[in-house]
Amino acid sequence: MSLIQSFPYQLYLVISETDCKGRNFLDVAEQAILGGVDLIQLREKKASDLDFLEKAIRLKEITDKHEIPLIINDNVFVAKEIDAFGIHVGNNDTQPTVLRENSFQNRMIGYSIEYLEQLENRETVISDYLGISPVFRTDTKTDTVTEWGLEGLMKIRQLTEKPLVAIGNIHFKNAKSVMEAGADCIAVVSEICSAENPQKAAFNLKNEILK
Repeated sequence: MSLIQSFPYQLYLVISETDCKGRNFLDVAEQAILGGVDLIQLREKKASDLDFLEKAIRLKEITDKHEIPLIINDNVFVAKEIDAFGIHVGNNDTQPTVLRENSFQNRMIGYSIEYLEQLENRETVISDYLGISPVFRTDTKTDTVTEWGLEGLMKIRQLTEKPLVAIGNIHFKNAKSVMEAGADCIAVVSEICSAENPQKAAFNLKNEILK
């Protein structure tokens, strides 16, 4: 079973240096926190381990200062080195069951759902939250299989009590409908990372889903 019983987060930022379009990703992250982001995931798919680690160390200084949990995407080495709050993995990454047996007994584990059949496997049972990816097709994540849509999200909500983090082309105009379809939390990339004012973008999103 998952070990973390509470998931009080509603606005989840997935960030990388590339997604910030030339701006300092640390500044974007801090602005997003000030605007209301509850949880941050650092995703650096193309970075070397050492480059990823350097970025994670710098970002964790900011998240620790604001008492915001930091999740590392699919890099066990980096997650362990910085003592991250948790790790997020997909179907082609280290499995949650393996993570639980190897130094992740007391850290949050997120697991991406791309097939309904995954809801019946042990990886889902072990995980603390499920990433529903993507709800809507997006250019920032092209290696996924199923575009769930609101109907797919509602179906998953009926099949599991696990916290659901919805991601994939979610923005101000559709965020409320995604939450109403059953998500516990929305995860965004470009809606904040590419925003002219990341703090305002985060503030507007947070207030929209809290209505």
